[in-house]
Amino acid sequence: MNDPSFWEDVQNSQRVNKEVKLLKNKIQKYENLKSRIDDAEVLILLGMEEGDASIIEEVESELSRLEKDVEALRLETLLSGPYDSSNAIIEIHAGAGGTEAMDWASMLLRMYTRWCESKGYQVKTLDFLPGEEAGVKSATLQITGENAYGYLKAEKGVHRLVRISPFDASGRRHTSFASLQVMPEIEDDGDLDIKQEDLRIDTYRSGGAGGQHVNKTESAVRITHIPTGIVVQCQNERSQIQNRETAMKVLRARLLELKEAERQKELEKMKGEQKSIEWGSQIRSYVFHPYSMVKDHRTNQETGNIQAVMDGDLDPFINAYLQMMA
Repeated sequence: MNDPSFWEDVQNSQRVNKEVKLLKNKIQKYENLKSRIDDAEVLILLGMEEGDASIIEEVESELSRLEKDVEALRLETLLSGPYDSSNAIIEIHAGAGGTEAMDWASMLLRMYTRWCESKGYQVKTLDFLPGEEAGVKSATLQITGENAYGYLKAEKGVHRLVRISPFDASGRRHTSFASLQVMPEIEDDGDLDIKQEDLRIDTYRSGGAGGQHVNKTESAVRITHIPTGIVVQCQNERSQIQNRETAMKVLRARLLELKEAERQKELEKMKGEQKSIEWGSQIRSYVFHPYSMVKDHRTNQETGNIQAVMDGDLDPFINAYLQMMA
């Protein structure tokens, strides 16, 4: 049982079983759609033979649902990355701009929570730092569900807000920024060698909600990865052990992201490409004033229904990004 090769075989077996399950789910979705299409064809033929016009409304309704479901399955096939099927860890950070930027971060937090709920994903808050007056300085969420990372990776980047600030007594227009970081949640990966001596682990009292138990014990955990300077923390679990385990999940995700970024940088260097990575290079703009529009600057996907987007209607933007990348 102490043989490292034994546990490596166990991990490989678990990984294979997970991949098999995902493939079976895709096959099942395809077969269900095919069966529904066959049923619709039979219904149409019966209606034509009997001259029954009453089926028209039923057929049109089913065809509309089928169109959406077929498109969803088609987009799912575009998720071919090694971690696309994984759960996701997202971090929202307010940019410069004080209370206005922190309020914008809280609006994004609500938007992504609504989108996740519409997909049936579970959302768990791992860390939350509120603003002094309003809004959120930063928040870390764990999104659990099939393909959560595959879809949410389309949202990674800087998001720009233009509106009349409710915090400005003069009613002036303000531009605010917040960033979204998206990482796959991964288990222990042999490619990520995290040495215990490279970690500094600090404990402190949680400042968040959770009652007297949380605030009276040093259950919150902060882990610093000394070689890279990456700092992660978790304070929302009941015990220090749980917070440490969760923080390690976030650390693995951050280290994987760093590794992928370095690999991408090398590829771009080989290709002679240089991409600007700066706070002002937003991926999307949300304009509330002087007109209403949300526009993605990578795909040119846009809509005038900004309220629907803020309520979690992100599929058109995610779909456009996945199609572009494919």
